[in-house]
Amino acid sequence: MELLTIDSLLAFVALSALEIILGIDNVIYIAILCGRLPKEQQQYARNVGLWLAMAIRIGLLFCISWLASLTTPLFSLSLAGKSWDPSTRDLVLGAGGLVLMAKAVLEMHHQVEPPSAAVGLTKKKALLSMILVQICLMDIIFSIDSVLTAIGMAQQLFVMVAAIIVAVLVMMVFAGAVSRIIDRHPTLKTLALSFLVLIGAGLVLESIHVHVPKGAIYFAMGFSLAVELVNIKMRGKTPYHPS
Repeated sequence: MELLTIDSLLAFVALSALEIILGIDNVIYIAILCGRLPKEQQQYARNVGLWLAMAIRIGLLFCISWLASLTTPLFSLSLAGKSWDPSTRDLVLGAGGLVLMAKAVLEMHHQVEPPSAAVGLTKKKALLSMILVQICLMDIIFSIDSVLTAIGMAQQLFVMVAAIIVAVLVMMVFAGAVSRIIDRHPTLKTLALSFLVLIGAGLVLESIHVHVPKGAIYFAMGFSLAVELVNIKMRGKTPYHPS
C-alpha cells in the first residue's frame, strides 16, 4: 500500500491544522501555569509540557482499541425524564472541565486581588515538578478529544502521528510568544483565563452529551481577542494626561 497518496496528504494537512487549533487551549493553559515559575524555568517548563502532550497523544494513538472502550456506557441515570449513560470518556471530560474552570477562576482571583506578600510568596514557592504534574494531567484531558478527532479524520496511523508531531512543533514555536504577550498585558491574561473557563464549561457539557460546536467557541475566542488587541493598540496611541 502506498504511503504518500493525495488522500493521505490532504488528511495530513487538514488534521495538522485542526490539531493546531485544538491545541490553542493547551498552549494558553501551559502559558498561564508556567507564568508562576521563575523566568529562567518558564521556557523549559513550556517545552517539557508540550513534549509531554505530544508523547501522551501518540501513546493514545497506539491504544486505539482501548480508546474505543472509553465510549462504552458504564451505567445509566434518569434525571428529569432524561437518561444519561456516562462512559469513562464522559467522566474524565467532566472532571477535567471542572478542574480547568476551578483553576482558571482561582488564577483570576489572584489576578484581580491587590498584590500582597502572601501572593508573592505563593508564586515564589511554585515548584517546577508540581507545575509539570498539573500540565501532564490536563494534557491527558485535552488529548482524549484530540486523538478521537484524529482517528475520525484519518485512517492511517502514520498520518495521525505525523500531524500531531507537526502541530506540537508549531505550538512550541509560538508558545513563548503567547506567554510573553499574556504576561505583558494583564487584560489579555484575564481574557485567556476566561477562555479556559469557557473551554472547561464546554468539556462539562460534552460529558453530559450536550453538544457544543467547537467552532462557536473558537469564534468567540477569536472575536474577543481581536477586540482586545484593538483596545491595546488604541491605548498605546492615546497620550497620557495626568489629572
